[in-house]
Amino acid sequence: MEDYQTCPKCKTTKYRNPAMVLMVNACGHALCESCVELLFAKGSGACPECKCPLRRNNFRVQLFEDPAVDKEVDIRKRILKEFNKRQEDFPTLREYNDYLEEVETIIFNLVFDIDPAGTNKMIDNYKKENKDITQKNRNRQSQEEMELEELLEAEKAQQSEKANLYVNAELEEKKQKHKAREKLIDELMFSDADAKSIVASHVQATAALAKEQPKAAAQPSSGVVKSSKFSSGVQIGLRGQHTNSFLPIPKQEDLPLYRYTAPVFDYDGPPPPAIEKLGKLNYFANIRAANITERAGGYTEAMSCCRALQEALGGLFYSPQLTHKTAVLATNSSTQDTDDMETT
Repeated sequence: MEDYQTCPKCKTTKYRNPAMVLMVNACGHALCESCVELLFAKGSGACPECKCPLRRNNFRVQLFEDPAVDKEVDIRKRILKEFNKRQEDFPTLREYNDYLEEVETIIFNLVFDIDPAGTNKMIDNYKKENKDITQKNRNRQSQEEMELEELLEAEKAQQSEKANLYVNAELEEKKQKHKAREKLIDELMFSDADAKSIVASHVQATAALAKEQPKAAAQPSSGVVKSSKFSSGVQIGLRGQHTNSFLPIPKQEDLPLYRYTAPVFDYDGPPPPAIEKLGKLNYFANIRAANITERAGGYTEAMSCCRALQEALGGLFYSPQLTHKTAVLATNSSTQDTDDMETT
């Protein structure tokens, strides 16, 4: 992108001068900020590319990679300030759609310089004929923006109050735990009662306190934000009328610490050799050695070799005792079948 950001006059690129700022004028052509200052050093200037007369205040910072996009955005903002009619200003939907199509045609003509004189004349006629309704819609739009801003501010205040409530609840919970811990230590040190009964009563008191805290956290807040609506009739609210209650603070269970236990593999056949002995037993002779990248991740060829041996031996169902029992049962069965045939 830096290679494409080039000033057409001084040929400076963003790569050569990272501090370069491109400015877009009304005709859609871009110049760097230094060239713009030189262009208006004598008080007036024209576009170096299309020779269109320009003003210093018409230049703006280029936001998009393509300056034509900046030109279209600027034209669209300027046109939509005047062509601000709504659907309720037209008797039928067909007329409203024709109006929207006419607006897009005007914007298209201005962006691509198609009959600019006729298009500007059409815009001036529209301003004269629809001056009252344009001003009315501007006032309505400003009122809606103010209402929306008030709702956003109210929602920010509510979120801040909710965050403060959570913080205060967490601090209160920590204080209660600290007091309960100190009380338990004092009772264990100075009380003559049994230590087990003291600990049991402490556990019951802690459980009762944990049940009361969610109820206190779920109490309604004093800063209730009521739902509202725009002057156009569109309903605007903050998740309905049920925003005056907060969810309880999730309780974290005190779980025991994790302890590693080595996995137990059940083999019906001979157990595989330990992974530490695979190298001494020359199991790596026909295995590709791990490269530097694999070893950096913690992988070794012993892992794959041990895994293959475990899978191979884990599929064998060999047991001397089981085999002996099976042979005895098979012999008894064949003898019984022979006796039955002789009897027959």
